[in-house]
Amino acid sequence: MNQPLPQKPATATGLHLRFAEFSATGPRAENQDATRLVTPAPALAASKGYLFALADGVSQCVDGGLASRSTLQALALDYYSTPETWGVAQALDRLLVAHNRWLLANGLLTTLSALVLRGRRFTLAHVGDCRAYRWLDGTLQRISDDHLWQQPDMQHVLKRALGLDQYLVMDYLDGELRQGERLLLVSDGVWATLGDGRIRSILDEQEDLDAAARTLVNAAHLAGSQDNATALLIQVDQLGADTLGDTLIQLHQWPLPAALKAGQSFEGWQVQEHLGDSRQSTLYRVQDARQRHWLLKTLPRSRQDDASAGQALLLEEWFLRRVAGRFFPQIHPLPDRQHLYYVMREYPGQTLAQIFAEHGPLELSRLLSLARELISAIGLLHRRNILHRDIKPENLLIDARGDLRVLDFGLAFCPGLSADAPGDVPGTPSFIAPEAFEGAPPAPALDLYAASVTLYFLLTGHYPHGEIEAFQHRHFGHPVSASRYRPDTPEWLDRHLDKALQADPAKRFETAEHWLLELRQGETGSLNLRPRPLLEREPMKVWRAVALVSLMLNLLLWIWLLKR
Repeated sequence: MNQPLPQKPATATGLHLRFAEFSATGPRAENQDATRLVTPAPALAASKGYLFALADGVSQCVDGGLASRSTLQALALDYYSTPETWGVAQALDRLLVAHNRWLLANGLLTTLSALVLRGRRFTLAHVGDCRAYRWLDGTLQRISDDHLWQQPDMQHVLKRALGLDQYLVMDYLDGELRQGERLLLVSDGVWATLGDGRIRSILDEQEDLDAAARTLVNAAHLAGSQDNATALLIQVDQLGADTLGDTLIQLHQWPLPAALKAGQSFEGWQVQEHLGDSRQSTLYRVQDARQRHWLLKTLPRSRQDDASAGQALLLEEWFLRRVAGRFFPQIHPLPDRQHLYYVMREYPGQTLAQIFAEHGPLELSRLLSLARELISAIGLLHRRNILHRDIKPENLLIDARGDLRVLDFGLAFCPGLSADAPGDVPGTPSFIAPEAFEGAPPAPALDLYAASVTLYFLLTGHYPHGEIEAFQHRHFGHPVSASRYRPDTPEWLDRHLDKALQADPAKRFETAEHWLLELRQGETGSLNLRPRPLLEREPMKVWRAVALVSLMLNLLLWIWLLKR
């Protein structure tokens, strides 16, 4: 019989957990159950959470023990290697679908129940016949389903498991944690013998986690279980922070830097000049030891006691670090930071708002090049599960090399990690999608709409639905055709922008990739759009021609009548 691990505390920025596990082989020759518990560093726990998993290898396959152990090994390594901005279920599903193919190819089969605890929430991923429970104040709730056939002669035959079928279907459950509750994962060697009533009684009677886990397993074998038996028990002693922003500010309790002056040395940076203040931030130009120019961003002194402002600043930096690439500013690692600020590379150039103010609407070739880059940048953001929420010409920089840089992540949002305030409509009114004003939750469609308004404005100098003020009554009809303001707009581009700017999101491009594909097809002339009839393109010319032909026919008829 295996010995239990001592119960251990796991803490990160307010989330306090204790856990214990116990597993026994029983009358079987080999224990094919496996457990995995991962408590990462606090910074990673804030975004990815704690992982607790139980797998039960199926003995009828090639090697049930190998199936369960390899699954938990892959889960522990691959889950924490997925982008931190991915949702928990999204990350788990991606890696489990891939691992399912490997198990299927090698004839291996296992069940799996995995819990990820983060902040104030839990996510359960489940397939097979292990079980997950929640217990609090004497009430036991089963939160997983048994994927077994219900026929009397097939009561212990799995209908869903890892490695069983080419198409894996996992169950996912997301919920709010409760302070003081226990979460329990048990193999079928425990629950099939004890039943829910006996499991509840043991949890009621045993306050010590180790004793409870051990008692569950031993009681199952004493009651006649012929299978391996495993119990993994987690207790939530204290809930964590609501959002990633809350967590970051708790992890890094840095003071604001004092007002910096030109020529001053600050944490290894040479201050060049104070560039300005806004309500949300203070910006300095600084130089590193290699005389490269950077921008240091911190909070104004007026907001030094505003925890939400500190959260927003750290969250902005966090997002930028996780979307590193050619379209976004480079962020300095700052290994020895002692104050609340972050540093990004300075890119000489102009924003598209400045370029438009100086030169007016863009040439078509330049606009199309910009469109490809902007849509690609937005697609990269969305694949990282990040929404910018303030795409507009002022936040798009063309650097000295002509490359696009997307700036200002102060309103960026990551589903599952950021706070979503009901009724909040972030962004600049004229670039906000119609559905956002109606209370639609943050979604990729909002960025795509803002990008389409940006391109339309840079092409025409106008807004497709008119300029929108913050407090005015908004009306969204059909967007004004770009060719009304720019007669040189190609027909395909006119139709393309018309689709991107529809008030109904269902009529727009579904994703950045979809939009980019159709844009490229339009440029190469392969969009296969129905040519507009001459009457629609040149109505005056058509009617003048009709009138002229009618006049000629009448004249010929009159001459013919005179000759008779």
